[in-house]
Amino acid sequence: MRIGFIGLGNMGAPMAANLARAGHELVAFDALAAALAPLAALGARAAGSVGTLAAEELGMIITMLPASPEVRAVYLGEDGVLASVRPGVILVDASTIDPHTAREVAAAAAARGNPMLDAPVSGGTGGAKAGTLTFMVGGEAAALELARPVLAAMGRNIVHCGGPGTGQVAKIANNLLLGISMIGVAEAMSLGTSLGIDPAVLASVINTSSGRCWSSDSYNPWPGVVPGAPASRDYAGGFAADLMLKDLGLACDAARRARQPVLLGALAQQIYQQFSARGFGRLDFSAVIKSYRSDRPDDA
Repeated sequence: MRIGFIGLGNMGAPMAANLARAGHELVAFDALAAALAPLAALGARAAGSVGTLAAEELGMIITMLPASPEVRAVYLGEDGVLASVRPGVILVDASTIDPHTAREVAAAAAARGNPMLDAPVSGGTGGAKAGTLTFMVGGEAAALELARPVLAAMGRNIVHCGGPGTGQVAKIANNLLLGISMIGVAEAMSLGTSLGIDPAVLASVINTSSGRCWSSDSYNPWPGVVPGAPASRDYAGGFAADLMLKDLGLACDAARRARQPVLLGALAQQIYQQFSARGFGRLDFSAVIKSYRSDRPDDA
């Protein structure tokens, strides 16, 4: 398929590369021209603007953008996708944004004759490179079935969550829980070790008992407990604390719109806000354990 891809950042670039390796013909755009070079080496062609990309004969356009304002600009702007795209082209936004914006943009796309899916992902940069992402998809089932073979070149799990915006609902609810659970594991590991238990022993107990969760058994924040986790490489790579802060903010904003209390989510947002303000926002989100460990300086 001939696919337009907009947004070649840490997630978008490896996702687009997997599409090229799968044999799809790509036309790509990024605000940073240098981001296009690695993809061009795989046979992709660069577009001069969002509008010129959207005007081409494409079967699908995929976007991976930082936040809601960028999604609005790319789709609804004067030189945006909807100003130039041909009717019938499937639009897939893999960004993580608020459900309200996702539904607004999808409605505008439908009015132009373009089915649109909101398809945020889980799996981080590692999953993007390996092609093992999970897509949480909102939109019409018929559009998803047409898009499924393309998404399968970038991900292992493709879940239809419901109508427009529900992919974003699933993503922010999942990451709300993830942020809370990581803080809980950080507290438990820090308490246990301060009381004298070996961290590896404590983790093994948690991971075979009722406290078991992904934040402990696969992504434990204590260095050395899970060899492949960011905690064992000075919290480099993975999912940045600032991105977790962004997603917690989206969840709390959506909760306010729905008048739904998220007491632990609001507290988690404040903990990550404080952590980011201390200069740790680029570290993996599991580094939040630094807020609890008294045996190491803040910059350890």
